[in-house]
Amino acid sequence: MSCREGLMSPQTETKARVGFKAGVKDYKLTYYTPDYVTKDTDILAAFRVTPQP
Repeated sequence: MSCREGLMSPQTETKARVGFKAGVKDYKLTYYTPDYVTKDTDILAAFRVTPQP
């Protein structure tokens, strides 16, 4: 046992897989909902992108 081992707090286990998994997901699996109907309280935004040379 090293002298630092007794002073360290116990390790905690993270459960990243429960709510989040790193990586690229298919667009339709995460954002696209074909049967979604907009509501009066929804905020919609549009952006104009100007191509740069």
